[in-house]
Amino acid sequence: MPRTRVRLLAAVVGTALAIVSGGCASAGDAITTTPSPPRSVPPSPTPTIDPLTAWVDARLESMTLEQKAASLIMGHVPGVDPAPMRAFVEQGTAGLILMGDNMPATPAELASLTAAVQVDPEARALIAIDEEGGIVTRLPWDALPGAEDLRAAPPQATQDAFAQRAALLEASGVDVNFGIVADVTDDPGSFIFERVLGTDPRSAADRVAAAVTGEHGTVASTLKHFPGHGAAPGDSHSSVPTAPLAFDDWRSGPALPFQAGVDAGAELVMTGHLVYPAIDAAPASLSPRWHEILREDLGFEGVVVTDDLLMLQHNGLPEYADPNENAVRAVAAGADLLLYALPADPAEFGISVPGLAAAIADAVRSGRLPQARLDEAAAQVLALRRTAVASDPANPE
Repeated sequence: MPRTRVRLLAAVVGTALAIVSGGCASAGDAITTTPSPPRSVPPSPTPTIDPLTAWVDARLESMTLEQKAASLIMGHVPGVDPAPMRAFVEQGTAGLILMGDNMPATPAELASLTAAVQVDPEARALIAIDEEGGIVTRLPWDALPGAEDLRAAPPQATQDAFAQRAALLEASGVDVNFGIVADVTDDPGSFIFERVLGTDPRSAADRVAAAVTGEHGTVASTLKHFPGHGAAPGDSHSSVPTAPLAFDDWRSGPALPFQAGVDAGAELVMTGHLVYPAIDAAPASLSPRWHEILREDLGFEGVVVTDDLLMLQHNGLPEYADPNENAVRAVAAGADLLLYALPADPAEFGISVPGLAAAIADAVRSGRLPQARLDEAAAQVLALRRTAVASDPANPE
């Protein structure tokens, strides 16, 4: 918020004129002056240093470019063996996304697994999951209603369902839910139709805000897939869908659920591999313009995470075939967190943390990527990780 700075000007005048009877003082009259007492000047207030900002700044100061770059990466490691998951985290990454193959039989086993991968008591490795409910449910024990049921019920039902879902996630050691679909469509033929919380922008906005409110204080909420998949026919798992909307049409329609979620306090927004040619020819996940709109028009101040970059790499388009190039472009555009989540081992597709980190660091050294942008992204993710530590009952501050 803008700060108002007030400048105070004070002058002390200590001259008293002796008034002679019947007129003004003449040149020969005595003038008596009474010295003013010295003015007490209050000491300047000591600037307040936000402990979170101070911690983030200190951590960044100690990191190399490669370490900063690695700290932006979140990946999927298959299976339920904590050893390879922990090894991934030990490379200095942001954390892990859990998929269906990471699910043990019970919540207690999952809680043990997520605890076993933690290596930094000051910055928790983020554990994320796509727990939307309905057709996208990772936890076998999550029987709460999903979008198809919730959009036919009052918004309070959405808030209640997501509050209960967040409690399940917290008990399992999950910090971030990539689970609030802010897309909107009334087309039953759309691949996203079964997952939207409303078939018109207003009803979707009400339920998106309710979902964020339900999760608030329990897990970090994520809105997806910005700027809106419902307006872009096609499946971004295998293509780059295109939306035929001008900016004003987007702002008065698909933008509303995202705005409502931002206003409700969502901590993350996930960008989609979606093109709105009237706004930018690049997919939103790689588009500086869409990141600018998210920050400046919608007022979002949290973590921007890409949708799975492996999807973009494997859609068959040669311009997105290089994973290192995609990572550099995403960070340069404004992404803070880079996601690699296909239900397989990313290493099978030539993805490695050292390789991605080196590409990003080299882009800084060459001047292609401003170091300030890398620092900003790393600071956003570190702040979220530090906040997750503070909210973890097992790690009281």
